Amino acid sequence: MEAKLTELVKRLTEAAGDNLKAAVLYGSAVTGEFIAKHSDLNILCVVGAAGAAELEQLHPVAEWWTREGNRIPLIFTLDELVRSADVFAIELLDIKRHHRMLFGADFLEQFEVPMHMHRLQVERELRTGWLRLRQAILVAPRKRKIHLGIMLSSVSAFCVLFRHALLATGQPEVHTMREAVDGMAALSGANPSAFHALLDFREGKRKERTLEVDEMLQMYLEFVEVVTNEVDRRLEAR
Repeated sequence: MEAKLTELVKRLTEAAGDNLKAAVLYGSAVTGEFIAKHSDLNILCVVGAAGAAELEQLHPVAEWWTREGNRIPLIFTLDELVRSADVFAIELLDIKRHHRMLFGADFLEQFEVPMHMHRLQVERELRTGWLRLRQAILVAPRKRKIHLGIMLSSVSAFCVLFRHALLATGQPEVHTMREAVDGMAALSGANPSAFHALLDFREGKRKERTLEVDEMLQMYLEFVEVVTNEVDRRLEAR
């Protein structure tokens, strides 16, 4: 990982020159939950200008980075990032709290995230995730691997939302995916078994053949439904 990050910074600085103001590593690579098979190296780049010409300069770097199996870096000017804090409150709060500067000064120390907008985004994203999960199940062929793939592709995002939902509803802050699942199970009374099984599988603690996928899918959807409704009720009461 370190060699890849060093190479990324080298390519970014060569391509962008003085236009690159900061490069930030965030996500599971700095929270201790990175799993090579399932996780990405997430990068935020702050630049002086982000017009077509500046983006074209960074194109070869982005092409190489995605070819290495990572997500496209996020590109913002600092002003754009500040103005986006209300609509990306969840993401920017996470980046503020858990990040590593790869290049440039740590501007995130003084970065402000509006928490009233954070609560609104939590509710909206949970509802959106629930709806997308229903749609994915609705159109998916009834095949074991496809159903398992639906859950694996969404479990990380749901755990992030559960963690932020606990924060938004006034519960003690948690840091890991398992803590987020257990916290929401305690808050809502929902059965977390499917999420536990998926996290075990992601971490190599269970083999695929031991998973009861159809039963898990039912419990997975039910957990998301119960949690979403409970969070909605609690946020409305607040």
